[in-house]
Amino acid sequence: MADERLPGVLGFALFSAPSSFRGTSVEQRTLGMYQPMIRDLPVSERPRERLREQRARSLSSAELLAILLRVGVRSESAVSMATRILSDLQGVEGLARVSYDDLCSIKGLGEAKAAQVLAALELGRQIATATPDDRVTISSAQDVRNLLHSDMAFLAQEHLRVLLLSTRNQVLSVVEVYKGTVDKSQVRVAEVFRDAIRANAPSIIVVHNHPSGDPSPSRDDVEVTRLLIEAGKLLNVDLLDHIVIGQQGFVSLREKHLANFE
Repeated sequence: MADERLPGVLGFALFSAPSSFRGTSVEQRTLGMYQPMIRDLPVSERPRERLREQRARSLSSAELLAILLRVGVRSESAVSMATRILSDLQGVEGLARVSYDDLCSIKGLGEAKAAQVLAALELGRQIATATPDDRVTISSAQDVRNLLHSDMAFLAQEHLRVLLLSTRNQVLSVVEVYKGTVDKSQVRVAEVFRDAIRANAPSIIVVHNHPSGDPSPSRDDVEVTRLLIEAGKLLNVDLLDHIVIGQQGFVSLREKHLANFE
């Protein structure tokens, strides 16, 4: 009988690989389609261990979702599956709006996992609405600086975030809507106001950073602000301020009278 063992380097690789790798098909192995399972990762790189050691804020959205899913499917780890789900749903915003039936229809998700994900999302919503008095209240540009400076001052790219505010100027949420150069040709008004309209927020504050460290507003910053003020009037959502953050401080366009704030 012919020797059925795989010869040479390929044979050695298959018989010395982790158990999850040996469980995949020959086609997957030879075409490089193998994806390591979480159990094959170093302990310090596993989501649950990182959650325990570094706290939840250190984890990505995909890693947090992977913890809820607990396990993946054949040849796909929980993290890989979570990444695919978030990609299909266009991020955590899409996940927050997805229905139970839609979740169940996603490959790898059954009724039990779909219920776990929806239960976690609803619990987060209930916590957010149950403690309104603990929300940050914005009364000045300095309050915005205190809230976001540590997160945004040292970013390598420009990020534009929107604070959704209640009628009492409490921060309902902070949404990142753009990453890249903030200028009139790039920023879409619909994206800036989208979450405010969905949340029925009466007002917003726009914040972006300058990776150069200098928070001085550019001509484009002023033009974008004027555009957003006019759009907010049409949408019945007030733009209260546009704040630029840099390593050297921050600038409020409203306080500097650099746009048509009323």
